[in-house]
Amino acid sequence: MLIVNAVLETPDTADFSFWPVADLPPYRFMPLSGGMSLLEVGSALAMLAQYNSRAGDDDRPSTDADEAVRRLLESDKVIAPGGLHIHDTRTDVTVRPGCCCGLEDWREWLAVTDGETPWLGHDPSPRLEHADGVVRLWNDQEDSGPPVEIVVGDLPGILHTVQEGLRGFLSLTERWAAHRVPALAEDLTARLDEDLAVSAPLPGTSGRRTP
Repeated sequence: MLIVNAVLETPDTADFSFWPVADLPPYRFMPLSGGMSLLEVGSALAMLAQYNSRAGDDDRPSTDADEAVRRLLESDKVIAPGGLHIHDTRTDVTVRPGCCCGLEDWREWLAVTDGETPWLGHDPSPRLEHADGVVRLWNDQEDSGPPVEIVVGDLPGILHTVQEGLRGFLSLTERWAAHRVPALAEDLTARLDEDLAVSAPLPGTSGRRTP
């Protein structure tokens, strides 16, 4: 069985104080879904705010939650360090996003059905090979162990599940923002929806939501 999640790198929040966050080790991967706690949502938004922060002309750091979110909204495009985390429960093999891979590009996996290879990051540098009706994935170019195999025809359904997880995260973000930054809640939710390509229909799924 394959378990595929949209994941975001966890932030270093040792000096973060704009809003409560979960007690998570930094620089790991956190699945984004409707099952997250609001503290985990706070951690995800802390990462996005820190990673995309645009200081003002005087290079001052943000001083409160509203300013931190406002600077996130001022970025040209929200960048989300992460991607797709793929685990095969049969072989216990996992493929993680490499460095510089961005969750905002998760829809590039659609092109795999046309024989293309998405950018999967580096250090480690995941390796993807096309075979007869399947793609094989290794967590690193030098990995000689068993790969994760994905049937190409299953990819639209897999990505639909990923989309549902992102929709759940977006719904929780809207709830979180209405409490923490109410004046910016609508703009924040709309911006993440657009830049992380959450709600637009996926080819082959007719934009359907799971019941």
